[in-house]
Amino acid sequence: MPVRITIVCWALVAASVFAQSPDPLASWNEGPRKKAVLDFVAKVTKEVSPDFVPVAERIAVFDNDGTLWCEQPMYVQLAFALDRVKAMADKHPEWKDKQPFKAVIEGDLKTLAEAGEKSIVEIVLATHTGMTTDEFAATVKNWLVTAKHPKFQRPYTECVYQPMLEVLAFLRANGFKTFIVSGGTVDLMRPFAEKVYGIPPEQVVGTTFKTKYELRDGKPAIVIQPQLDFLDDKAGKPVAINKFIGRRPVMAFGNSDGDFEMLEWTAAGSGPRFGMIVHHTDAEREYAYDRKSHFGRLERGLDEAAKRGWLLADMKNDWKVVFPPTK
Repeated sequence: MPVRITIVCWALVAASVFAQSPDPLASWNEGPRKKAVLDFVAKVTKEVSPDFVPVAERIAVFDNDGTLWCEQPMYVQLAFALDRVKAMADKHPEWKDKQPFKAVIEGDLKTLAEAGEKSIVEIVLATHTGMTTDEFAATVKNWLVTAKHPKFQRPYTECVYQPMLEVLAFLRANGFKTFIVSGGTVDLMRPFAEKVYGIPPEQVVGTTFKTKYELRDGKPAIVIQPQLDFLDDKAGKPVAINKFIGRRPVMAFGNSDGDFEMLEWTAAGSGPRFGMIVHHTDAEREYAYDRKSHFGRLERGLDEAAKRGWLLADMKNDWKVVFPPTK
């Protein structure tokens, strides 16, 4: 076969393979947001690019609630805490007459909502502490097997966003290290994050309770204490990133004003930076909310994203699907 024909044949084969290669962001509609993610990764990973970022510095941080999985009609952590109150009620008969536990047991969410943040904290402390980290992890895993989202009637770990799972995988395929930086507790997220998101426990940064090393039945254990150690929200997020990651991220993804400082801190670094906010605009396939929401309120970010160069990913228009296919 002449050399020229051989070259043409190989070119046709290569073109065919390229055409059939999977789209790394297949669940995203074509448009400026999808293009921005692809273009940014391309320019920071090519060694000949003036914006090249060495592999060691390719850090991407993601909020969890409302960014990687559904946070409505309440944070998953709160749903877990309420279920734990009911499961633990027999061992705490005093709760039947004591608020806010009485409201939880009776399903009186109106009274619970009126009780405010202090009561929520009391519930979380009662249901998340006093046990070892291993015991708590087992409790979380067992709950996630049976608990279902009230609207979608599927496990919470299947109410994760398929487009964002693709972003995580795409970044890792291009040398990025992906971290969760969330207001949720590390003890709740670590038991499922690696299986669901591909993010190992050591790359989960979140709210923590104080812990204590002690011997239980002659065996060493880490026991969760009923005292807050660090709140990983708002201005706490950059502090946690600096403390636990030690590098300023190149990319940051959030969905609420609780993520504002994380995006701001990321964008303030030298060199190429990327910020994206997931805007919940799809009442049919998920939920539509922003400024007035009790969970995941987005107001300042909505007002300032454009002038700061952050992208707003419109769930309704930018995503072909919201959740992965049912198993």
